[in-house]
Amino acid sequence: MSAIQTFAALHAAPRGFVMPNAWDAGSAIILAEAGFPAIATTSAGIAFSMGRPDYSVADSRLAVSREAMFERMREIVEAVRVPVNGDLEAGWGDTPDAVAQTIRMAVEAGMAGGNIEDADAKSGGLYDEGLAVERIAAAAEAAKVSGFVLCARTDAFMTDGGSVAAAIHRANRFREAGADCLYAPGVTDPADIAALVAGIDGPINVVMGLGNAENTTAALLDAGVQRISLGGSIARSALAFVRRCAEELLGPGTIGFAAGQIPQAELNALFSRARDAG
Repeated sequence: MSAIQTFAALHAAPRGFVMPNAWDAGSAIILAEAGFPAIATTSAGIAFSMGRPDYSVADSRLAVSREAMFERMREIVEAVRVPVNGDLEAGWGDTPDAVAQTIRMAVEAGMAGGNIEDADAKSGGLYDEGLAVERIAAAAEAAKVSGFVLCARTDAFMTDGGSVAAAIHRANRFREAGADCLYAPGVTDPADIAALVAGIDGPINVVMGLGNAENTTAALLDAGVQRISLGGSIARSALAFVRRCAEELLGPGTIGFAAGQIPQAELNALFSRARDAG
């Protein structure tokens, strides 16, 4: 099967799957080697690795351009043999045509699927519901040619006073518009997640790492969640480790942090295998 067919099958399987997020080729190879059936990109992690803020920053001049983001995402796709889901932010444009173009670019870059958000970074709120639905419909039309798995993300829960009902409403509108998977970040309470599973007419993605650290992948899958992602959590944790290394060096001057490093020979062998497989 192609990467797209494999990815689509994961969304239709009786039990869901875990899809961690990579920010460069090296992190992608390590995650794929660990045995995950698919990986995703993280726009936040990619931006942070470039020394830039995530795209939701008020000053868009500081954000990573679509071209630079796609260059990194292509590197991730080329580095692994598992399907890759692209974090396509809000589609790099307000209009349905702009979003459709982003989907076509993702397909051309070899991605098996991707997320499109309804958050408007310029206003700090959500796109008008009618426009948001039109944007997803245009994305779905562009995706159906290849079978690209379209995930529609609504930030209603995070911008509408924590309303699960608002998130369910928008997600179902997006499902009707052609989305294959639905995603409402910020929902972490088990009862709220159960409400999403029951109320949304389609497979849902839940992100771990935003709030409730007590959730487990097994509990979420048992609750009927089809897809679990990590967003920028692993990337932020990696950067936190760099900060702890710096603090140890500047403080006691020790290198206790080095005790847990992956040996160079192991990394050389891992990355050589990955490139040979390509």
